[in-house]
Amino acid sequence: MAAIDRFFASAHSLPALPEVALKLFDTFGREQTTLGEVADLISKDTALSMRVLRMANSARYGMRRQVGHLQDAAALLGLDALRGLALTACLADAFPRPAGFDRRRFWAQNLATAGYARVLARMVHREAGLDEMAGLLLRSGQLLMLIAEPGQVALVESMAGAPDSVFDVERRQFGCTHAEVSAELAARWHLPIALVDALYTAGHPMAAQPFSVSGAIVRLASTMADAGEDALDRCETVRLTHAPLLARLGTTVEALAAWLPDHATVVVGSAEFAA
Repeated sequence: MAAIDRFFASAHSLPALPEVALKLFDTFGREQTTLGEVADLISKDTALSMRVLRMANSARYGMRRQVGHLQDAAALLGLDALRGLALTACLADAFPRPAGFDRRRFWAQNLATAGYARVLARMVHREAGLDEMAGLLLRSGQLLMLIAEPGQVALVESMAGAPDSVFDVERRQFGCTHAEVSAELAARWHLPIALVDALYTAGHPMAAQPFSVSGAIVRLASTMADAGEDALDRCETVRLTHAPLLARLGTTVEALAAWLPDHATVVVGSAEFAA
């Protein structure tokens, strides 16, 4: 844990999540959670409600018509999409903005990882909400690493040219990966244990005992987000880096290709969070 703890040594290392976000995270895994409950939680925060409406009306969510009320947006989006949209807005405000930080790329990769995690979860017949949120949170650890050791992070970035290679480089340089730092952040936020586990096991999913389907999904989603950002073939990148992991999920590169949306689709709206 010492390798991870140093990224939390500063009193400013732990971004604060608003109360509404913590309550929304608490709804994961509860069968009795309803769309009305989630909409009511969001509506108690006026600024968040307005931002959710603005985002819901953006091209990312493909609304059939413009909506002016949160309840209308809720009815059109559904539970998972509404909750995910609100949590994304909360996280955008919570994450720090360190010097030299490419916020556009960070949010493009966050949204892509979340989007691909959603696709993979549905491919293997899972509820997608928690895996999507884990994808959204995966790179939060990179911010804490950058704040604590900017020089080392710059070195890691210069050494990690290929998609997904950053995990191995981080492990050599820091003794841990950003996935494990993100998991620690999630644990300190008291987020659901299944979410913490998904983040932690994403760092080395084939070694996880027991095997974590969520960790595998998040790692594969991250790999495709990297490939998409670099304009590389996402399925070929997965085949070269994680074919055994895909097989462990019981699917193939060919099946993945049939499910994948265009990369441009999963990063729509990143400018909203980069501002």
